[in-house]
Amino acid sequence: MRRETQNVLLVLLGGALLKIALNGDYLRYVRPAQQPWILGGGFVILALGVVAMVRDMLAAAGSRKRVAHPVGHHHPARTAWLLMVPVLAVFLVAPPALGSDSVARSRERAPQGSEARPAIAFPPLPPGEVVPLPVSDFVTRAGWDDTGTLDGRTVSITGFVVHDERGTSLARLVIGCCAADAYPVTVRLPAGVAETMPSDTWVEVTGALVPESANRANRYTPELTVRTVRAIAAPPDPYEY
Repeated sequence: MRRETQNVLLVLLGGALLKIALNGDYLRYVRPAQQPWILGGGFVILALGVVAMVRDMLAAAGSRKRVAHPVGHHHPARTAWLLMVPVLAVFLVAPPALGSDSVARSRERAPQGSEARPAIAFPPLPPGEVVPLPVSDFVTRAGWDDTGTLDGRTVSITGFVVHDERGTSLARLVIGCCAADAYPVTVRLPAGVAETMPSDTWVEVTGALVPESANRANRYTPELTVRTVRAIAAPPDPYEY
């Protein structure tokens, strides 16, 4: 690979990192706290490519004759073309966030919860007729809260629809660092609710916890008595943390 091509690839790669960091697409891959590192990495790679280009142009302008590379000392860097893979993925393809397929695969290797855990006291929910909660918070309270903070309360949770052999669920993926370590949290929906909606449809559901529905037998998957359900647009940040 020619030096000019390598420099162009560095510029494109740095530009791709800056693009996803600035337009929010990086949230499909990593948690929000990683944005400064992506911006920094993009600036460094872009700067390296630009500096190399300027240096080569100055060297060419100041040289009065061309010096050919000795035969046998030219080693084409074919692996450098692999830099085009992330560049093309960013500029030509928009990979979607993980969805229902990932939920099905993750359940096989990392169940939502299969071991008994000690009861935990949670802080009370804020006042209000309908309390918005992350799905992970709702699932955790349903399975291990011994103070009954969900009893008699109406909550609002947002996630995407998942259909499987057990019925219909609302799911959300939780990541610790990046999408590679994502695991699902799911809430079972009653029969007839969202059954006609395609998988991966984002919905906002309000309702109340079915008492004692999250237990060891169902891997601590709570069930919701649904008051309302409506389809919504996918949020800019599809994951929970």
